Amino acid sequence: MPVNSIAENVFGTSGTVCWTIQLVPQLWKSYHEKDTTGLSDWMILAWGVAGAFLGTYSIVKNLNIPLILQPQLFSVLTMASWAQCQYYGRKRPLRVTLLLFFCGCVILGGFEVGTIYALRPSFNRGDRSGSEGTEFFGIMSTVLIAISFIPQYYEIYKRKEVIGISIWFMTVDLLGVFSDLSLVFKSGVFDVVPAVTYSLVVVMDGAVILAAWILNPRARRLRLQRQEPEVSESSINRSTTGMVQTERVPAPIDSESPSETAATSPRSSCLLEKV
Repeated sequence: MPVNSIAENVFGTSGTVCWTIQLVPQLWKSYHEKDTTGLSDWMILAWGVAGAFLGTYSIVKNLNIPLILQPQLFSVLTMASWAQCQYYGRKRPLRVTLLLFFCGCVILGGFEVGTIYALRPSFNRGDRSGSEGTEFFGIMSTVLIAISFIPQYYEIYKRKEVIGISIWFMTVDLLGVFSDLSLVFKSGVFDVVPAVTYSLVVVMDGAVILAAWILNPRARRLRLQRQEPEVSESSINRSTTGMVQTERVPAPIDSESPSETAATSPRSSCLLEKV
């Protein structure tokens, strides 16, 4: 493909926007429902760590500006989503949750800054160690993203449906394929590592969406089938109880006293006449 800096930045910016706002639907869903059941906090945490590795790789390799900004913003939002999992899912106190969020961001940021200053001089000199070290960070981001989906797939397998995950979140995440396209128009040799990372995210997100399309309608049908016998059984029990109560209606109680009954009986009248 010919070099086209305009196309590179347009596609890169589009991918960055999609991969920046992708977590907004998930953050809103978790906040609105006050629940993160079904969303793996390990997957979210691994995404944040992978963002730090990819950020180091992007800066040292001097990719286009949108691709440099994307991992930084992505890591912050993933840490916010991870904090929601701690607060709503694991029921941690708010102060502990905020402390975990800020400490996580500081640790990831410090890690990224330190590795950039460690790798950049040798990479700029063309040393083999700098080149291999930079490639290692890019590959590690890919490995972390791939591994991160395993606990989420297990949650889906365990529950037999996709819950806790915003489908809008996964759909917008798929649109990050624009970041892939930006690499096509970049000058120089095609960068395989970020291309594999972005493509892997698209494929694994697509698997989650496909699972939601297949499993969620089936799970709803099973719930409805379980509810129908319960409703019919409860209605039968109510009708049977009503019939039993109708059969046990007590006979009317005579309000006359025994003395009044004796006074008005024929035998009592005869005894009075003899006297």
